[in-house]
Amino acid sequence: MADKRDKRLRGYKDKSLDNSNLSANEFEDEIDLRELFDALWSGKIKIIVITAVFAVASVIYALSVPNQYKATTVLAPAQSDGGALSSALGGLGGFASLAGVSIGGGKSSESQIAQQIMKSWSFVDSFIADNDLAVEVYAAEGWSKDSGDLQINQNVYDSESGDWLIEDSDGNITPPTSWELFKVFSGMLSVSEDKKSGLVSVSMEYYSPEVAKEWLDRYVSAINEHMQSRQIAKVSNNIDYLEAQIDKTSIAEMREVFYTIIEEQTKNKMVAEASPDYAFVAVSPSMLPEEISQPKRSKICIVGTLLGGMLAVLLVLVDHYVRGSQKS
Repeated sequence: MADKRDKRLRGYKDKSLDNSNLSANEFEDEIDLRELFDALWSGKIKIIVITAVFAVASVIYALSVPNQYKATTVLAPAQSDGGALSSALGGLGGFASLAGVSIGGGKSSESQIAQQIMKSWSFVDSFIADNDLAVEVYAAEGWSKDSGDLQINQNVYDSESGDWLIEDSDGNITPPTSWELFKVFSGMLSVSEDKKSGLVSVSMEYYSPEVAKEWLDRYVSAINEHMQSRQIAKVSNNIDYLEAQIDKTSIAEMREVFYTIIEEQTKNKMVAEASPDYAFVAVSPSMLPEEISQPKRSKICIVGTLLGGMLAVLLVLVDHYVRGSQKS
C-alpha cells in the first residue's frame, strides 16, 4: 500500500511539473509575441518611411515605362486540296510513294509546320531583313502619340548619321547580330494554337499600335507566301523527278502511271499558285489596338509597395534582435 501511495504522489508531482512547464512556455510565447509587437510599434516610423519610399519609387517607375499595344489576329488552317487529290488518285498513291513522290498533304500538319516556321530564327531573320526593320526592332524605346513618331535610343543608333553605336566584346562598333534581333522580335511575337478548335492566335506587341498591326499583317502574309513557295517548289521537284523516271523506263504501264501522277501534281501546283492564303485564312482579322497591353501600372505599384512594407518589417525586426543580442 505504501508503494502504491508513493507512485501516486510521484505521478501527481510529474503532472504538476508538466503543467508548470506548459504554463511557462505559454508565458514565454506571450512575452515573445508582445516583444515582437512592441518592436514593430517602436519602429513604425521606419516602416512607414521605407514603405512610402518604395511606393513612390514604384509609381515613378510605372510612369516611366513606355506604353505598348498588342495587335491580334485569329487564323484557321487554309483548306488544302492536297488531301482530295490524294484520295482521288486511289491506288496511284502507292505507286507515287514507291517512286519517292508525296502527293498528299494534311492541312493540320501544314498548319503545325507553319507555326514552327513562324517562330524559327531563320524566318524571323528573313522577315526583318526583307522589311528593313532592324532599327525599329532593336533601337526603338518608345512612341510619341502626338507626333506618331518612334523614339529611338541615340546611344544605340545615331538617327542623323544612320550608324549603329553598339560595342561588341572586342570593342568594335557593330550593328546588332541576327541572334540579338531574333531575341528582341520573339519577345514581341506570340503564336499559340487552340488544340480543340485548331485555330491559331498570332499577336504582335509594340510601342506604336499602327506599327504593331502593320507588322502583324505583314508577318501573316509572309508565312503564307513562304508556305506557298515551299509547296510549289516541292511539287515542281516531284514533276521533274517523275519526268526523269519516264525517260528511264520503257514499260508502258509505268509510263502511264507516271503521266497520271504528273497530271495531278500539275493540278496541285496550280492550286498552290492560285492560293495567296495558302497556310492560313484570317477568321478574325487584326484591328488597330486602342488600349495599352503593357505595363500593368497598378500591379507594379501594388507589388512595389508590398515589397517595401515587407522589407521594412524585416529590417526593423533584425535591428531589434541584433540590439537585444548585443545588450545580453
